[in-house]
Amino acid sequence: MFSRALARGRSLTGLYQDASASLARPLAARQMSSFEEKFGALRYDDAAMRATLDDATYQAVNAAVASGEAVPADVADKMANAIRAWAEERGAVNYTHIFYPLRAMKSGQKKDAFINLDFGDSKPLKDVVSDFSGSQLFMSETDGSSFPNGGLRVTHTAAAYMCADRTSPPYVMGDTLYIPSAFMTWNGHAIDHKTGLLRSQEAITKEATRLLNNIGFDDVKEVYANVGCEQEFFVIPRELVVDRPDLMNTGRTVLGAAPPRGQQLSDHYFGKIHPRVKVFFEELQQAMWDSGISMVVYHNEVAPGQHELSPIFALTNVAADQNILTTELMQDISLKHGFVALNHEKPFAGINGSGKHCNWGLNSDTGMNLYTPGKTKETQSSFAAFTAALMHGFANFPEALRASVATSGNDHRLGADEAPPAIFSIYLGEKLGAHFDAIAEGGQLHGYTGGRYGDKIIDTGARSLGPLGGALEDRNRTAPIPFCGNRFEFRAVGSNQNISLPMTVLNAAVADGCAVISDLIEGGASVEAAVQQVVKENAKVVFNGNGYGSEWHHEAEFERGLPNLKDTPEAWGVWNSDKNKELFAKHKIFSGEEVDALKSVNLQRYSDDLEIEADTMINMVNQGVLPAAAADLKAYDGTPLAGERSAVYGALAEANSKLTAAREAWPTDDEAAAAKYASATIKPAMDAVRAAHDKAENLIDRNLYPYPTYYDMLFPHQEEQ
Repeated sequence: MFSRALARGRSLTGLYQDASASLARPLAARQMSSFEEKFGALRYDDAAMRATLDDATYQAVNAAVASGEAVPADVADKMANAIRAWAEERGAVNYTHIFYPLRAMKSGQKKDAFINLDFGDSKPLKDVVSDFSGSQLFMSETDGSSFPNGGLRVTHTAAAYMCADRTSPPYVMGDTLYIPSAFMTWNGHAIDHKTGLLRSQEAITKEATRLLNNIGFDDVKEVYANVGCEQEFFVIPRELVVDRPDLMNTGRTVLGAAPPRGQQLSDHYFGKIHPRVKVFFEELQQAMWDSGISMVVYHNEVAPGQHELSPIFALTNVAADQNILTTELMQDISLKHGFVALNHEKPFAGINGSGKHCNWGLNSDTGMNLYTPGKTKETQSSFAAFTAALMHGFANFPEALRASVATSGNDHRLGADEAPPAIFSIYLGEKLGAHFDAIAEGGQLHGYTGGRYGDKIIDTGARSLGPLGGALEDRNRTAPIPFCGNRFEFRAVGSNQNISLPMTVLNAAVADGCAVISDLIEGGASVEAAVQQVVKENAKVVFNGNGYGSEWHHEAEFERGLPNLKDTPEAWGVWNSDKNKELFAKHKIFSGEEVDALKSVNLQRYSDDLEIEADTMINMVNQGVLPAAAADLKAYDGTPLAGERSAVYGALAEANSKLTAAREAWPTDDEAAAAKYASATIKPAMDAVRAAHDKAENLIDRNLYPYPTYYDMLFPHQEEQ
């Protein structure tokens, strides 16, 4: 154990130097000249399909995908054999339909070998040639009752199916071909993250295309939702994580005194990446490139030990799959280098938490970016219409959007340190905000030309620099969804969330806004009049100021009527309102049963998270901290030097006893009541234990304290030795 290593006289520096010497081996020289050749080499994308299928098969597969029909059996078999041969060339001997149960970032997968025994064949198994049929490619079956399902599956009606997502390319990792898949019950209910997202993309395609046609873009046949996820995370040495029961059990530290130095100096943000961490990033980036994930940015984040990586945007369901793959690669590769990657939203108190900013937008099949104003009257009017649709979504369905990002981990993060508050508003910027104020009063839709860079000229004051072309609008890091020049950035998503549900709700809300505008136009209103009406009716949701200010919270809640759902039980408590059920039913995304099931699953998960955290805290205090405190106090027997130790250690024991009593009284017969109890009773009791513990930690002899401290975990591997 870590504490035993210290007891033997091993220093932290020694531990890190040993690990660096044995694990941080330099990679082979990397050259961008090989990027084009190797990028996506392990992904069966459109280029791979063209290379491995004859033209008739390729066209038949794409026609089936476009129509939503089944791929003909003979065509499916040809494709299956082609993809099997392609995968075997890359080392695959197994395949799996990877799916995404309702359990945060944890995927589901079972491995099957490329062997299909014909029971009518007399050949021994060892002589069976590898085989893979079309039916095996496109679906599989397993037990749905053992995954979170909100009552949609039980033991005696347990069947569930994995159905391949034909728009998300399969890929090879290790010895396995991974086939991204939806997961649904025998009754067709969604019990995963992907199914609802794919349905919401049908809704946004339908309603966005309808709106574009209504405002004059008759050639548009499809609209695609896309997203780029900025993934924040911490990298901590594995030898320290395994000695922290809280990090192992919960992903966050439930105890831990703040070190004298935290992030006050802002010296970690965009600082030089430590060589040991840099080698991890180099291997991770290459693995992501091989898998077809366009990871183009990585850097140190604000908090010590925190980092971020960002890919280029992709089709939303593909981006969701790739984000899960990214975190799985991150975990595997970090372990090779002696690290653990922590994706929890707030693994360390007192410093920045981690989000997953989702840069979301819409594109047409004709090449239009619907959230770029453009240079023509027509594109600027279209931009205004789609921004109005977004305003409608946020103004009318803030509760659903808030619930979509409500987790126990995100509760620790929202509302500070560049994470948006629980009040959902839209930031447009000074000039764009003024333009929409004018639209609300009957002004023209066109006229705003702002893009990303070059629209604002900044005088640098130095000839060597010349003029600087900046964005027309400033940045706002306190807004849940600010405008960023050619997209909107949904900043409220937590780092340990599957992005699918937030993107599902966002797609649904905007699709509804598009439908409302189209209904007005088809009812006889002009395009300008329809958009002006929707903007005016939903202007309350636009706020261009400081989202952290108390005056905004008062104005939003009591003057504008925007909900302020402060924690997860509150947010999920109103998720299955009639209004939200009507939204999801109207756009054929979730049935009423599926909406109820999602509420059940997420309230249960919240209670489970708090239960594990509380039990871990109680055990750490009883089994580690109090014995250390007792030994520390004994060392002062007969001296006047103990100071406040006896009182501080006694207060910790008392607080832990109160938490234990609260834990034993936890109601379990009702999910909503259990979640509310967790929030109202368990969390305050845990806060009291933490406050008492953190004071005690600063008094206990360092050689007696049983766990790695914040300083141990956050700093030594980030600094030059």
